[in-house]
Amino acid sequence: MALLTRIRTPRDLDRLSPEQLDQLAAEVRTFLVDAVSKTGGHLGPNLGVVELTIALHRVFDSPKDKVLWDTGHQSYVHKLLTGRQDFSKLKMKGGLSGYPSQAESEHDVIENSHASTVLGWADGLAKANQILKKDDHVVAVIGDGALTGGMAWEALNNIAAAKDRPLVIVVNDNERSYAPTIGGLANHLATLRTTDGYERFLARGKDILERTPVVGKPLYETLHGAKKGLKDFIAPQGMFEDLGLKYVGPIDGHDIEALESALTRAKRFGGPVIVHCLTEKGRGYQPALQDEADRFHAVGKIHPDTGLPISTSGADWTSVFGDEMVALGKEREDIVAITAAMLQPVGLDRFAKEFPERVFDVGIAEQHGAVSAAGLATGGLHPVFAVYATFLNRAFDQVLMDVALHKCGVTFVLDRAGVTGTDGASHNGMWDMSILQVVPGLRLAAPRDADQVRAQLREAVEVTDAPTVVRFSKGAVGPAVPAVGRVGGMDVLREAGTDRPDVLLVSVGALAPMCLEIAGLLDRQGITTTVVDPRWVKPVDEALAPLAADHRVVVTVEDNSRVGGVGSAVAQALRDAGVDVPLRDFGIPPVFLDHASRGEVMAEIGLTAPDIARQVTGLVSRLDGRFEAREQAVEPARD
Repeated sequence: MALLTRIRTPRDLDRLSPEQLDQLAAEVRTFLVDAVSKTGGHLGPNLGVVELTIALHRVFDSPKDKVLWDTGHQSYVHKLLTGRQDFSKLKMKGGLSGYPSQAESEHDVIENSHASTVLGWADGLAKANQILKKDDHVVAVIGDGALTGGMAWEALNNIAAAKDRPLVIVVNDNERSYAPTIGGLANHLATLRTTDGYERFLARGKDILERTPVVGKPLYETLHGAKKGLKDFIAPQGMFEDLGLKYVGPIDGHDIEALESALTRAKRFGGPVIVHCLTEKGRGYQPALQDEADRFHAVGKIHPDTGLPISTSGADWTSVFGDEMVALGKEREDIVAITAAMLQPVGLDRFAKEFPERVFDVGIAEQHGAVSAAGLATGGLHPVFAVYATFLNRAFDQVLMDVALHKCGVTFVLDRAGVTGTDGASHNGMWDMSILQVVPGLRLAAPRDADQVRAQLREAVEVTDAPTVVRFSKGAVGPAVPAVGRVGGMDVLREAGTDRPDVLLVSVGALAPMCLEIAGLLDRQGITTTVVDPRWVKPVDEALAPLAADHRVVVTVEDNSRVGGVGSAVAQALRDAGVDVPLRDFGIPPVFLDHASRGEVMAEIGLTAPDIARQVTGLVSRLDGRFEAREQAVEPARD
């Protein structure tokens, strides 16, 4: 790592020769494989952008020039070249984030780990530069599927409207159809297209021909059409240039000299420019290149030589869902599946193998996915839209106004709900049970174990006149948590064993084992506790209010924001029923949570059995104190 260790700022790259730049790229790849194999992370995308990142930082002057990444998981090389070379705690508490982070470096502008947003950011920054008369450059790197998102095209439409507003858009195209010869010819033609002289020549030629009587205008249109046809034949640029954006490329994304040449021309051009770079995901690491599924897009801890996992865990929530979807697909021909560019991560790959004609990948376009699901339901099918909980936020309007308003039978399956930990603030699925509470008619299930995932998924797809939601956690699913009874539609997980128990503990989803632990800790303090799992947390079960009336205190525990979550819904239901029982809700505070392990995050926010048991003990003790004080106040005075 002789060269890499000498790079502390991007300007250290300026002193390197072409040969040294190639050596640096090799060192970066070696570093990434070694470091990420120990911690896990997004390996494949970063191996593909090594030369591109080097070229970007040689041509542009970060942080004066703003280099933005979409999605941020391809920013590891950017971190290395901006002085962050300690990857020993990547995605761990106190270590580097897996995405750009303003807290880490002045070179990180936006912390975007939700895709397709960077062009909107870039448009706003370029407009600010123009108004404030700054000469800063704005560079937006978008790729790895982010151009499938509708927001990206909304932004392109606005960016193209200002021909004199400088903005460089780098499209990192890591598809596998790489053709160096086409790239070289397109690079040569792009040199002409992005020179001021060429633009002036075209404008003057158009003016002369259009003023020529009879034949001038038809001749110009013929020549212009021939020129455009030739360019479209040589390079896939027509779509961009039809929007009014200058197009450079395709460029070999692993040729630093060609990249620097293209980026330098784009930098000089006084308007928006697309630089199309062809890169290879997983470049330089054979196990990644042999991974046909996703080229090691994201990995856990692996052996660096073989790429094989260091250890394996038991069945996870995602695979339980995936297997049950296959079973449902065999039983019901109307079941179809939707994914937003996440076929494998959400467990739909097995369903896709069994029923390829019944799976629809809409790209990174959750809004479209939800509306399309409404159309599928209206057409007589039952769509199951599997998506990370944090990404459903993007489709809230469609869930509300398209699916729910039209009473469409659509099932949304939310993977990675609750605290996910290592991916940081944007990936915690901590808002879904709050934002979905306001959707009329929607039913929301929070399974506590694998058996309940299967059962509640089946219950969900039976609903034909309203949206249903099934949400579950990230990672390994624990052992089954058996019910000892049933009240209404709720499972009783523990009975208090007394006529007037102290605490009704409402356990939500995967937190059932912790809630049983809390009940055990309270029992040691002489506090009797009933533990119930509502199963369906929206709407609140009608049997909950009378059950709560038989207890002194109600406690809710959820892996979701406390603001507007299940606790709030239960409190409202008790008020509506006239049940005046103290309620304490435990959940996630309304803050953005830093990356750390799930356990560390839960401990930091006090969402652990000892923390909750301690607070509930204090609450019951205070109630006992008030009752004793009242009894003493009404006791008659003695002589």
